[in-house]
Amino acid sequence: MNRNADFPAPTLISLGNSHLEVFEAGRENRGNPILLCHGWPELAYSWRHQIPALAAAGYHVIVPNQRGYGNSSRPAKVEDYDIAHLTGDLAALLDHFGYEAATFVGHDWGANVVWSMALLHPARVTRIINLALPYQPRTPVPWIEFMESVFGPNNYFVHFNRQPGVADAVLDAHTDCFLRNLFRKNQPPAPPEPGMMINLATAAAPAGDPVMSDADLAVFIAAFEQTGFTASINWYRNMDRNWHILAEVDPIVRQPALMIYGAHDMIPPSENLADFVPNVEVLSLDSGHWIQQEKPEETTRAILDWLAVRQTA
Repeated sequence: MNRNADFPAPTLISLGNSHLEVFEAGRENRGNPILLCHGWPELAYSWRHQIPALAAAGYHVIVPNQRGYGNSSRPAKVEDYDIAHLTGDLAALLDHFGYEAATFVGHDWGANVVWSMALLHPARVTRIINLALPYQPRTPVPWIEFMESVFGPNNYFVHFNRQPGVADAVLDAHTDCFLRNLFRKNQPPAPPEPGMMINLATAAAPAGDPVMSDADLAVFIAAFEQTGFTASINWYRNMDRNWHILAEVDPIVRQPALMIYGAHDMIPPSENLADFVPNVEVLSLDSGHWIQQEKPEETTRAILDWLAVRQTA
């Protein structure tokens, strides 16, 4: 991994039946943990701009490559990527470090895991900062069925589930092109295309500007060329299983929370976020979807400022 020189070296941590590749900073700040959870198709490296600033501000920063990513466990069974396993990994990571609870920060799919962490392991979460993806209330029918009825069969969530292996093969065959075309900013507004992920993997001329340098992009390309995309896409293939897992869980997130939107993200702000997250504050940055990489200084400042006035949950 030819990462930024300031990025921490990894440690492979055994969690019993799985292991996670974890990057740490600020070990001298033990007792003040903050866990950063990446999205898809990203890595712990997506937090490279925030890690040193959080450590300098007094936090023990713990950033895993989550299950299915990098050198972390990549089990073969689809159901091993459900929300019980994903949040269970984070709870086990707290146990490993001897922490009862921590502040959690998530982006994209990582935000979904953090919201679910607050539902399934509420005592382990003191504060929440999520980027891009607001809390997703349970739909009247399972999520993929609901999304298919609204967006049609070629929506990538639906496609990943209804045509297993098809998108995986295309992305694996065009890893460089896919990631180069996906990590863009300043894109003209447009509705999502049917099969957008496959289209991006084969598009010759992406819209907008690169989010990151070629050197940083190379870190992501090398990782997914090594692992392929199936394990990470399996997170999507558990959407309906997650819908059932959360059926009997109290749906209210009671911890203090900060929701950071990208003003130009195709994911719209939630209209009823405060109904499910009553202690939430909302901030919008002049950004697309890849908020903490596109606007690193602004994101870091927003996180530190919010944490500074909420020293206790």
